[in-house]
Amino acid sequence: MLFAPAQELMQGEGDFVGMRCAPSHDALELEGIVGDGADFDQLGFDNLRVSHSNSSMTHPGTPCRLQLTCAMVMGSMRLLKFFIVALATSSVRAQSGTACSNDDSELKLPAGFCATVFADGIGHARHMAVWPSGVVYVNTWSGDYFGSDKPHAGGFLVALQDKSGTGKADVIERFGETVQSGGAGGTGIGIYKGSIYAEINDRIVRYRLPAGALVPRDPPETVVSGLPLGGDHPMHPFIIGADGSMYVDVGTATNSCQPKNRQPNIPGASPCTELETRGGIWRYDANKTNQTFSPAGRFATGIRNGEGFAIDSGGRVFVTQHGRDQLHANWPDLYKPFEEATLPAEELVLLKSGGDYGWPECYYDGVQKKLVLAPEYGGDGGKQVGICASKTGPVAAFPAHWGPNGMARYDQKQFPARYRDGVFIAFHGSWDRAPYAQSGYNVVFQPLAGTRASGNCEVFADGFAGAVKTPEGAAHRPSGVAAGPDGALYVSDDIRGRIYRIVYRGGATGDARGTPCPSASAPAGDIVEAKANPPEGTNADAGAAASVPVPDGATREMVALGDRIYHGKVGGAACAGCHGANGTGSPLGPSLASGKWLWSDGSLAGILKAITDGVPQPKQYRSPMPPMGGTQLSTQEASAVAAYVWSIGHRTSSKGN
Repeated sequence: MLFAPAQELMQGEGDFVGMRCAPSHDALELEGIVGDGADFDQLGFDNLRVSHSNSSMTHPGTPCRLQLTCAMVMGSMRLLKFFIVALATSSVRAQSGTACSNDDSELKLPAGFCATVFADGIGHARHMAVWPSGVVYVNTWSGDYFGSDKPHAGGFLVALQDKSGTGKADVIERFGETVQSGGAGGTGIGIYKGSIYAEINDRIVRYRLPAGALVPRDPPETVVSGLPLGGDHPMHPFIIGADGSMYVDVGTATNSCQPKNRQPNIPGASPCTELETRGGIWRYDANKTNQTFSPAGRFATGIRNGEGFAIDSGGRVFVTQHGRDQLHANWPDLYKPFEEATLPAEELVLLKSGGDYGWPECYYDGVQKKLVLAPEYGGDGGKQVGICASKTGPVAAFPAHWGPNGMARYDQKQFPARYRDGVFIAFHGSWDRAPYAQSGYNVVFQPLAGTRASGNCEVFADGFAGAVKTPEGAAHRPSGVAAGPDGALYVSDDIRGRIYRIVYRGGATGDARGTPCPSASAPAGDIVEAKANPPEGTNADAGAAASVPVPDGATREMVALGDRIYHGKVGGAACAGCHGANGTGSPLGPSLASGKWLWSDGSLAGILKAITDGVPQPKQYRSPMPPMGGTQLSTQEASAVAAYVWSIGHRTSSKGN
């Protein structure tokens, strides 16, 4: 309970947390949490003065301070007692969770936290920035990663405002480039000196925002242009420091700097010339316009894909790093199948001028807790360190392939004090853990103290994906995170364009904690297989028996074996990681069930050739497929997978026969 017993006040004395009054004092101050049902207009005090951290009494669960003269108190003890009981009851109710009555997010949060769906369906929402007034600005993206689906109508930038104080955006306006103007959207967005900075295509542009306006009126100015596009990581997240230094991620075009990307047993290029223009952080001046990308702007190197940025109170810059993929798939003689899922760790690094963080020669082994030599550069499966001894390791490490996409330092006061100066990281979720269970798809909190982690990370928010944690099955995937001036935490989803708003409704002395993250050295777990769907579907005639199509030259037993190989039960294949558990495709690989074929005529022989040869240069997707799907399949097993793929690709047409 936040308040002293009423009898202490009736005696005209007492000095305790949240309330102070004595006969010699001129005023009484009450500090507490406004809960649902607290009605300040009916307390009966004249000249009641209220100060509130959010300048609004409409948001339950936020701190307030009330001041009354002691004469008023001593003359109105019955009403004061009512006030104490009402406010304390509201606080207890907030801590018990009933203050989350409007929580429609379905997220799993620590005790005392609540969430609302702030906005929905706004496009593939990537990163966010929050204006001092509380307006949330979002950058959205389109392109190959999302299957080249139709972008949202209007500009790729979105302004979201909650004018009614309900925790939901009731004003939504779009601006910026459109598909018609040649835009494809972007990831990065920031606020600096009264302007909105946003990534669009190969540029970062600046929009001046007039005072009181929700969206800009004038065209943008180009801050920097010519940023590299294409390859595995074409996005350009960034952050702007107080001095105007703009740190821009320029992710790698390849997985490990192989001349033939993601193909088995191919050494890396030496030297890796890709590092001249990719795989690092570039620095520009946010105060200047018409800067041009060049190798000279590189600030740090060896960062494969640094999507999340944060700057602490000392001006230090932290950035996340996506670890490399496919250690077992590309080097099956050196790595066991389970190590595909457990290596390497994701990283949080402290950015330093001239720093080299190891890519492509090195990766961070979360089991050994050190950088080790990559197989493309002479590594032997994790034993050799070599040149990696001179590279810079992470401040904190996280489970493999979780995909750290966005990051924000929490510097507000609404959440309990333990969250201040730590960072929240949005993990997009894995694909390269198949045939083991995928993981991530959450937001974690990483405590920091100066330049080091001060503890292990905690899963702060989970439940975004819903029942299925796979790239093709997830309902929502966290992509960006940002703290608002009111202390709320916003999380973006780039699948269905949802924005979540998370607030704290617990007590002022709360110490709510998330679930401890799995260790970066945690085992892969059990091989999983997706729940099978009825072959005849779930339509009105789903009860009718349906036979599985079998290609000429194959048998039903071959199709069944191919099913088990596809889902990782035999041979250690990771087919489902890219093509989806049911073959319906994902952002990484095309559907195999649509009857449309990109690399063959759909015949059994054509499918087998594509599996055997691999797809080194995809037509519509960013990531190549190694021969045999990146595993050591026998001729018989490859034929079985081809028969299974033929089968699922012909089920639709067979229903009508």
